[in-house]
Amino acid sequence: MTAWPTQAAAPTPAPSWSAAVLARATYVILPPRIEGNVNLVTGEQRTAILEAMRRDSARAIKRRYPQATIATDPQTPDAVKVTPVLTAPQALVPWAKLTAHLYFDLGDGQRVAVNDQFGLLTLWQQQADAANYVYDRLAQKLP
Repeated sequence: MTAWPTQAAAPTPAPSWSAAVLARATYVILPPRIEGNVNLVTGEQRTAILEAMRRDSARAIKRRYPQATIATDPQTPDAVKVTPVLTAPQALVPWAKLTAHLYFDLGDGQRVAVNDQFGLLTLWQQQADAANYVYDRLAQKLP
């Protein structure tokens, strides 16, 4: 008789990555980063984009989890540390895509990434609400 290997079960997410825990967590937004071709925008535009990333990622988390707390001190005990990252395309052409990431460093040492791609034309249509649009879309992917 031949023993067939059993199918491995999918890994179970850590208890800290659940809607119940995240809904009441304290979050600290760490300094956002732009990766890829950062020279597509001027220094002034880059500063405005980084500020929008910090502000709008925090607001999107708060809209997703109204009971959550947003703290500013990275030393806040048991806080979920969130790093917003945008990966810029190589060129500013209408069909290019930008990738947005939110990295969550959980209190138990686990790191979880949520990301999505966005067409530059779609983001251009959002105008001043582009960062808000991006982070709301990412927040919808949270448990």
